[in-house]
Amino acid sequence: MPQALRKIDTPSILFFLGILLAVDALQTAGILASLAAWLSQNLHSINNIAISFGLLSSIIDNVPLLAASQNMFSLAQYPIDNYLWEFLAYATGTGGSVLVIGSAAGVAAMGLENITFAWYLRKITPLALLGYFAGAFVFIIQQFIFNS
Repeated sequence: MPQALRKIDTPSILFFLGILLAVDALQTAGILASLAAWLSQNLHSINNIAISFGLLSSIIDNVPLLAASQNMFSLAQYPIDNYLWEFLAYATGTGGSVLVIGSAAGVAAMGLENITFAWYLRKITPLALLGYFAGAFVFIIQQFIFNS
């Protein structure tokens, strides 16, 4: 047992625990509910909200962003397997690639491959944005065709 405990990645566990505690603090303070109301009022559609979350995930890691979104929108209004959750999963998972800092994998790649933020911004971000919006377009079209 002690040997197994030594292999645990304690900093990663503490990082995610801290994220979840911060999200819970925002929910308890009512900030997430206010933000959800503002998004619904100003962006007017699930598609716009999900696409915005995806672009935001290129700056903020997708794990805390999705954790926050789960507390922003109620399951009574958007039940499990609702289009909102599916689109948010696509958007935040893919949108994190728009900037190299949007995912833990991107940050790790910067260190391992000596990738600079400026190089990624010039060479990869335009392609990642194109792929992100193309995927979002296909996602919206599929929803329109198959679930109208």
